[in-house]
Amino acid sequence: MGLPPADHVPVLLKEAIDFLNVRRGGTYIDATVGLGGHSYEIAKRLGAPGHLIGLDKDPAALRIAGVRLQASGVRENLEADWPEITLLHRSFAEIAKGVEPGTIDGILADIGVSSLQLDDAARGFSFQAEGPLDMRMDPHSERTAEQVVNHLDERQLADVIYEFGEERRSRRIARAICRSRPIRNTAHLAEVISAAARPMNQAERRIHPATRTFQALRIFVNRELDDLRALLAAAPQLLKPGGRIVVISFHSLEDRIVKDAFREGSNQDEYYRILTKKPVTASEEESDRNPRARSAKLRAAEKVQASGARRQESTKSSILSRATEFSSGKPAGAPALAVMAVPG
Repeated sequence: MGLPPADHVPVLLKEAIDFLNVRRGGTYIDATVGLGGHSYEIAKRLGAPGHLIGLDKDPAALRIAGVRLQASGVRENLEADWPEITLLHRSFAEIAKGVEPGTIDGILADIGVSSLQLDDAARGFSFQAEGPLDMRMDPHSERTAEQVVNHLDERQLADVIYEFGEERRSRRIARAICRSRPIRNTAHLAEVISAAARPMNQAERRIHPATRTFQALRIFVNRELDDLRALLAAAPQLLKPGGRIVVISFHSLEDRIVKDAFREGSNQDEYYRILTKKPVTASEEESDRNPRARSAKLRAAEKVQASGARRQESTKSSILSRATEFSSGKPAGAPALAVMAVPG
């Protein structure tokens, strides 16, 4: 597979890096590497003494990010001042695995589906192109959208669509899906949903009728909200005092979870100082340039003291120490980059 366009710019890139406040020589985790856009900006600021740990469920994203990050250091003559980079095939729900408590200077997470996944019809994330009913971010995971759409009973399916898509017509849509089984592909599913949930007013016409249902299926298939909660629960004990966590979300379900976790950390357990009283959103210029940015919300917090809450037992042997070289043909002086595949 060829590389996607190199000019891809992540949503809220400047704002995310500014709030992360990268310290030279620090240790940072990019919990959602994607195409490596955020990771590249972090790496530039870390320098040779630093360590960047990148996680992603999607092995295709890791391969692309690995190539880009290694090439960037060489292309910009930064070989002598490029940090150690370790890429791990892993959900951010497992962020604490193999990482010592109190050793991380910053965590960045850009939640949700990536352009790499949306733009590939074969992954089944988009209703705008015909593809298989897959929607797995990690192709090695078991649950697919096809299994959910064609095998959940009507009530369960309606509950999924309502809970994870906030779709008020969930019962009607679930009934239509069950009556149309077997659903063959994304185009067929979008057609069934569109017929069952025709827009009734101008507000509803602004988005495709299948948008919320596809969102719900994707979140359910990938256990996205459970993973986000696990990330937020682990972060306080991983961060050093003064370390920061920055989370970019794309819908109200995610943003509510992040807001509540930060508020709890600042009020009840008193280990966070909230840096964003209100979520940071994209400028009009960025939204015009990148429509995906319109729904993005960024929240950030800073660790202020050692957390006594949510203690977790650290792993005895560090997974990071067992990472293998990304490229055995790495030329002398090239940026240090390791990648390790960790079963989900």
